[in-house]
Amino acid sequence: MDDNDDDAVLIEEAFAQAKLLNVVNRAVDGEEALEFLSRRGRYKGATLPGLVLLDINMPKKNGFEVLHEMKSDPLLKHVPVVMLTTSHRDEDIVKSYGKGVCSFITKPVSFNEFNELAARFSLYWALVAKVPRLHTHV
Repeated sequence: MDDNDDDAVLIEEAFAQAKLLNVVNRAVDGEEALEFLSRRGRYKGATLPGLVLLDINMPKKNGFEVLHEMKSDPLLKHVPVVMLTTSHRDEDIVKSYGKGVCSFITKPVSFNEFNELAARFSLYWALVAKVPRLHTHV
């Protein structure tokens, strides 16, 4: 979930090139992210994602607020969340892990660096990480 258009395009292109994600859904702010994840309103019937990439700095509700609501929801609390953000702050890293993220990644600056990160993350996520099977429909 990323509010920055340039970052969103970069993420989608890099992860598509790394063949990491089949379907990418984007929310432009924290409220829309929660609406999508909770499958309310226009997102009724949406499939629960297998992974959420979450930015700390989003309008309306920031990434920590979204994460808190996700981890408080019995259906969403097991969805893996990766904090993908521009922050380098130790406080943000500690807070993210304390609130239940499975990884904290600082966004690279260049497209080439992002492609490299996406390729490495793809290998890790596909071959190393074990995640819970989630029911996609309620």
